[in-house]
Amino acid sequence: MKNSVFSNYKVFTGNSHPELAEEIASIMGKPLGKATVNKFSDGEISVNLWETVRGTDCYIVQSTCDPVNDNLMELLIMIDAMKRASAGRINAIIPYYGYARQDRKAKARDPITAKLVADLLVAAGADRVVTMDLHAAQIQGYFDIPVDHLVGMPILSKYFVAKGLEDVVIVSPDHGSVTRARNMAQPLNAPIAIVDKRRPEPNKSEIMNIIGDIEGKNCILIDDMIDTAGTITNAANAIKEMGAKSVSAAATHAILSGPAIERIKNSAIEEVVLLNTVPIPQEKMLSNMKILSVAPLFAEAMVRIYTNDSVSKLFD
Repeated sequence: MKNSVFSNYKVFTGNSHPELAEEIASIMGKPLGKATVNKFSDGEISVNLWETVRGTDCYIVQSTCDPVNDNLMELLIMIDAMKRASAGRINAIIPYYGYARQDRKAKARDPITAKLVADLLVAAGADRVVTMDLHAAQIQGYFDIPVDHLVGMPILSKYFVAKGLEDVVIVSPDHGSVTRARNMAQPLNAPIAIVDKRRPEPNKSEIMNIIGDIEGKNCILIDDMIDTAGTITNAANAIKEMGAKSVSAAATHAILSGPAIERIKNSAIEEVVLLNTVPIPQEKMLSNMKILSVAPLFAEAMVRIYTNDSVSKLFD
């Protein structure tokens, strides 16, 4: 990419995923902006910008993943620092948007944290948010600023198309991921199946039955994230018991909290394909994991935003 295009454009990062930010900046042919994000001795976050941002299009790459509260505060304080330094336009690049699962009142007196975080970002001074595979697409409507919602599915489907698998079935681990499964099935010319499950309490899931033909098929389970891995491993084991030839899993966000790694190890899943929207520590890497990069997609989207071109055409 031509450097001259980005003469008034800077990419910054907090501490959540500097590797991804470096990769995005490298693709764009720009060094990362000079900034340090540290902590004072009492635990408060300290942000220093070491170069001018006056009149500049600023892009802050920061996933709000674990430690979610620290990463969120880093992002808010960086936005505030840039606003007070007269930045031209402040774009929050949030590959993984934390707190998205509390997007409605499921029971009395529940908070709606997805909306609260949206309000915080707007109040801090963000002019635009760019994110990927929100837990619920309607979260875009919680913002009073433009939101570019990128989709990780084309990256995952391209990988599986290249593998040349036959007799493929795309499996949704619950009713909420049916649209995602359908979108994944299209480029693979594959049918879909649905795991009908009941969740008795948070982070626990129970398999009910499977809607669709999976016997003797190469099944690919698809979800927006793998957190504690209960949903995806229970689904994989049930599918295998019902006669599937092989079971793979694919997801955008690799949260992998609590017993996730142990569950994946002991499950029927032969391969796990994940995107690098959040950093995956070495101790959580398994031999059957394949990590694909979202950096080229984010870099292209950021170019299009800067040059006022269409972002949606990336997915046409």
